[in-house]
Amino acid sequence: MLLDVRLDASLADVPRTVAELAEAGVAGVFTYEGASDPFLPLGAAAVASSLDLYTNLAIALPRSPMHLAYLAQDLQRASAGRFSLGLGTQVRRHVVDRFGATWESPVRQLREIVLAVKAIQTSWATGEPLAFEGEWTRHTYCPPLFVPPDVQPARVLVGALGPRMTAMAVEVADGLLVHPFCSEASLAHTLADVPAGFPVIGQSIVGVGVTEEEIRTARAAVRGLIAFYGSTPAYRPVLDVHGWGELHEDLRRLTRSGDWSRLAEVVPDEVVDTIGLVGSPAFVAAGLGRRFARCTRIALSTPYAVSTAALAELTSLAAD
Repeated sequence: MLLDVRLDASLADVPRTVAELAEAGVAGVFTYEGASDPFLPLGAAAVASSLDLYTNLAIALPRSPMHLAYLAQDLQRASAGRFSLGLGTQVRRHVVDRFGATWESPVRQLREIVLAVKAIQTSWATGEPLAFEGEWTRHTYCPPLFVPPDVQPARVLVGALGPRMTAMAVEVADGLLVHPFCSEASLAHTLADVPAGFPVIGQSIVGVGVTEEEIRTARAAVRGLIAFYGSTPAYRPVLDVHGWGELHEDLRRLTRSGDWSRLAEVVPDEVVDTIGLVGSPAFVAAGLGRRFARCTRIALSTPYAVSTAALAELTSLAAD
């Protein structure tokens, strides 16, 4: 198994961080649309390491496909072709109220953005006239002065949870990014209609440690992240697979009342152990192997600072 980890470092610390991660044996690093830009850290990582790089995810709806295509090409050149553009929709409130963008038909909107980015990159690479006209975006003009040099189209990946988004990813994208809020049972539902051979990057909420104290710290952080996801209506179907829909209602009531500090304490151990993978490197490696047997690589969603020793042992076991 190829294991990737989230690049969670300030720009100044990226070179040191990616060197340590490469030494620990990880195959790649990814970023997400959190409290900072997802592209800038990958630019620093591209010139400081030979790791694979991808956004997981960048929110597509607030961005122009032309902007995304330029960013993808900048990172492709800097990394010698090791970058993949992972795109997703987030949820309506973030798109509309945080980013100030339009949320009308997210599956169709994202489909159009993926096709537009691909059309732009193809036009740049082949010299064919740019002629993309969609419902939400239009790209029909790009004179030679604005065409990047040495274009190598980046793979475009789509993050999906439900059946419609998954089907769209299989139709138009170059790979599927599994959401980390999943279990073996919910993942089986997600992948049921994904053709064999289609690239799938698994992702799991992971807590790994080599000491009991590290594992306790990891478990608390994993419980907190599961609570956050579980409070979001878009992720309730994962809980429903196991008959835990009422937990979502409890978590939702807490977020609506602003009582964020109590979220984690209402998540039972059974839920933590079903959705997350927490334990020793050997335990986590075995769990990843079972859950993501058909995936080409696995992204580790670790909501805390993983020790280098634990990560190195995990990557070594995963490689066997």
